[in-house]
Amino acid sequence: MKLSQFKFRLPEDLIAQEPMAHRDECRLMVVHRKTGDIEDMVFKNILGFFGDGDVMIFNDTKVFPARLYGNKEKTGARIEVFLLRELNENNKLWDVLVEPARKIRIGNKLYFGEDESMVAEVIDNTTSRGRTLRFLYDGNHDDFKRDLYALGATPLPDYIKREADAEDAEMYQTIFATKEGAVMAPAAGLHFTRELLKRLEIRGVHQCFMTVHCGLGNFREIDVEDLTKHRMDSEQIFISQQLVDTVNAAKDEDKQVCAVGTSVLRGIESATSMNGHMKTYDGWTNKFIFPPYDFSVATSLVSNFHLPYSTMLMTVAAFGGYDLVMEAYKRAVAEGYRFGAYGDAMLII
Repeated sequence: MKLSQFKFRLPEDLIAQEPMAHRDECRLMVVHRKTGDIEDMVFKNILGFFGDGDVMIFNDTKVFPARLYGNKEKTGARIEVFLLRELNENNKLWDVLVEPARKIRIGNKLYFGEDESMVAEVIDNTTSRGRTLRFLYDGNHDDFKRDLYALGATPLPDYIKREADAEDAEMYQTIFATKEGAVMAPAAGLHFTRELLKRLEIRGVHQCFMTVHCGLGNFREIDVEDLTKHRMDSEQIFISQQLVDTVNAAKDEDKQVCAVGTSVLRGIESATSMNGHMKTYDGWTNKFIFPPYDFSVATSLVSNFHLPYSTMLMTVAAFGGYDLVMEAYKRAVAEGYRFGAYGDAMLII
């Protein structure tokens, strides 16, 4: 497959800028892989497609307030700092992106907060935009993280053209987020409410959780036409024995296994054994899934509508079939579905 095959016309006004008032009342497009039929409904109607013994796998990663704004020493220039991951607790080292990168050099100090009480020193250049910062903080690690996060904002995707607010701190987070480490939300999970999860439980649907700390690599621009030459950024994954046992039992009983989001789908495929069963996993993966691809565990997928050229769109097309998914996306545009993290959802079954 080529990058150019994932181009489609997306009017800017279809990219959702605000979350839905009620998570489970967005639109849901249901795509049937075997027949090619497409249905339009409300997300909460997803209940009708799952029953006793089926499994839904969710990503329980938690987004942290990764976007900070600081001032450069001497010049006072405003610098955006995007926290990616903590490298060392004891030395308070963080891998970050900075903008504008051209103004930041090794040895520069950055000051954060109205009183500029949080200070960081640039100690390394890792990429053209990336830097390693050492935060100069005398307190213990818990106090440091609390104070650092108090300065940060919810890291909304760049296609949302506004500053994050207090509502985003709640809505750009799944209701089951517990494992801190993501800089982007697993968007497919944003549509689930406690009431919907309870109704799934009553129907006998097993709910399992894996952790995939979603990184900015999902949004990194692909600069090669040949997709086999693109390399994804690595993401940390944890898959428990309990999840493995539940999923493998469901597979043996020919029940449905639904991946809620492309991050979950990549996590599953990173932990699939030769016999089509899952195995435990604790590590990193840079797995990139695009058509054609043979899936051996998941039988259905919940996903948002993704932007042109995105790796998430490619993964969805691999699962649903390129022609059918691109036809569904064409219909989504024509019918005014909302795209992006705060947009509507698709169920491929």
